[in-house]
Amino acid sequence: MYPWQGAAWERLQQMRERLPHAILFHGPAGVGKADFMESFAQALLCENVRPDGHACGACASCGWFLQNNHPDYRRVRPEALEDEPSESEEGGESTGKSKSTKAPSKEIKIEQIRALSDFMNISTHRQGLRVVVLYPAEALNMPASNALLKTLEEPPPGTVFLLASNSLDRLLPTILSRCRKFALPMPSIDEALAWLKEQGVQDADSWLREQGGAPLAALAEAEAGSREDMEALLHFLANPSVDGAMRAAEKLSKASLPALVAWQQRWLYDVFSTKLSGRIRYYPRYQKELAGLAGRVHTASLNRAIKAANERRAVADHPLSAKLFVEDMLLEYTSCCA
Repeated sequence: MYPWQGAAWERLQQMRERLPHAILFHGPAGVGKADFMESFAQALLCENVRPDGHACGACASCGWFLQNNHPDYRRVRPEALEDEPSESEEGGESTGKSKSTKAPSKEIKIEQIRALSDFMNISTHRQGLRVVVLYPAEALNMPASNALLKTLEEPPPGTVFLLASNSLDRLLPTILSRCRKFALPMPSIDEALAWLKEQGVQDADSWLREQGGAPLAALAEAEAGSREDMEALLHFLANPSVDGAMRAAEKLSKASLPALVAWQQRWLYDVFSTKLSGRIRYYPRYQKELAGLAGRVHTASLNRAIKAANERRAVADHPLSAKLFVEDMLLEYTSCCA
């Protein structure tokens, strides 16, 4: 639980008496949805819940939960989010080097959903609820989405699904219709800055702005301590050219593609906002460059670049070639804004 989640927690407690079989927590990335959801999962399984709805932290159920071995709890997420993927998550015992060197999957696969069947068809250990936590829901591939949908359409008694998503528009409408939606909004700037400063983050305002106001994302970037990829991209965006696009693509081909697209989207937002109102939200360090670009780029060209970036975000997780993806992104931007 984070300081900005108190009101949301109180709202959630009002659902306890008539608990839906599936709740979908949604909001921007980096606001603490997964931690909030797991706190609620522990509370649902707790045998001595506190008056404020939080788990007691002392009963046998809480002990099992905190040790990650509660028999009535399952967590489903991509291999890439697991610190130490289990053999079942890696697809079985290793039979050769190809298994051990294969990059962890960023998808939630159908095998992970099917593995829940035995869990849901046996009696609970303490005659209470079963709880399944799944995130991010947009990581479900199509076979896994269909398998989950079938389960949500015929939910097993005594089982609660808690899902989290950063992007509701990337989920099947049929899954959305089977879940109670619960919004977890962005904290206020003051709340986020106060928390970041408590964590010892220097230059907290800049880190927070660059991550769109998401405090956990800002903390992660500040702890990583490097803006090298971001600065390389922003330098190009401020001075676009065909030759520059090729050089920047070579340098950025190993960077996180979703992050590159997100940084470009925020840059384009700042250009558009500067053009219309003179205000900068994300990159005030680049005020001079943004003002220059806003003054010379036509609004129609800028709208075309924004549309292209939005479309590119949908495929950034699964490019055919990272280098070609970056080249195409930067050349398209150049054609709109140079």
